[in-house]
Amino acid sequence: LLSQFDPDNTGYISTEKFRSLLQRHGSELDPHKLEVLLALADSDSEGRICYQDFVNLMSNKRSNSFRQAILQGNRRLCSKALLEETGLSLSQRLIRHVAYETLPREVDRKWYYDSYTCCPPPWFMITITLVAFFLYNGVVLDRFVLQVTHPLYLKNTLLYHPQLRAQAWRYLTYIFMHAGIEHLGLNVVLQLLVGVPLEMVHGAARISFVYVAGIVAGSLAVSVADMTAPVVGSSGGVYALVSAHLANIVMNWSGMKCQFKLLRMAVALICMSFEFGRAVWLRFHPSAYPPCPHPSFMAHLGGVMVGITLGVIVLRNYEQRLQDQTLWWIFLSIYVIFVLFAIFWNIFAYSLLDLKLPPPP
Repeated sequence: LLSQFDPDNTGYISTEKFRSLLQRHGSELDPHKLEVLLALADSDSEGRICYQDFVNLMSNKRSNSFRQAILQGNRRLCSKALLEETGLSLSQRLIRHVAYETLPREVDRKWYYDSYTCCPPPWFMITITLVAFFLYNGVVLDRFVLQVTHPLYLKNTLLYHPQLRAQAWRYLTYIFMHAGIEHLGLNVVLQLLVGVPLEMVHGAARISFVYVAGIVAGSLAVSVADMTAPVVGSSGGVYALVSAHLANIVMNWSGMKCQFKLLRMAVALICMSFEFGRAVWLRFHPSAYPPCPHPSFMAHLGGVMVGITLGVIVLRNYEQRLQDQTLWWIFLSIYVIFVLFAIFWNIFAYSLLDLKLPPPP
């Protein structure tokens, strides 16, 4: 129908004709999509609308040109906010809650609310939590968590150990081991409460990238800054996600409409501080297996650094192409340089510094 207003096949129609089309057929459209279409019409300075933008909107695809038009728009959406809508089902209220927890702009929240289908579900965070932590520890190791005083604590193929740093898988698999039930419990709670909503909004690819980047940065940070210590726990990935989410809330404070956001931030920071403080205390506590020290706390800091750099860019640009973001490439380059530096450090620094490493388990 829109093509009838473009007899010359230019791919564009005037905003005036576009408005008349909306007035005639607007009742057939979802009211949230109609709002975004009107915002698109008002934001175009050239007085014309691209047909492809209309197709992208109706098919739930946000092209870069469409996103830029919305971002540059000066029309204030005047209808009631999504938060004020009534008569929603339980699943609809959950999706609305997730939108307000993670997105700072009303247009994005409405877009997400309209287009989210739970297909695919947030499988990554649920799988890595339930299967990796509980199934592996419970079935393979015959216990859900290994205390640092347990005889099998160091004698497994998962944790990172400085003497076994050539076994590259340990830089990732150390997340499956935890130094105590409180360590496991707090990481699982933070991972599910923060990670699942973020994955519902930003997708498994983006969230898994931030999570895995935090894990790798955590173990590499230990190998560079705390060279004689092992490391266990998923704190690198968890802290990457949580710090990215908290930084995103701070940067978009006025737009975030989540309930009790100040209290929730305070609780999250207290939990993170408690777990980090416990890790610092444990690191310098006399080890049950001297001369090997207790696990390092540097993985927490590596995860935080990933979260406030790469993570913030990923969460800030909802459904936008990261390839178009200059700051994304800058932070990604810094991350790659750090990884390469840490690899060469692991190859040469240990022998050059003549460190006395704990014996292999």
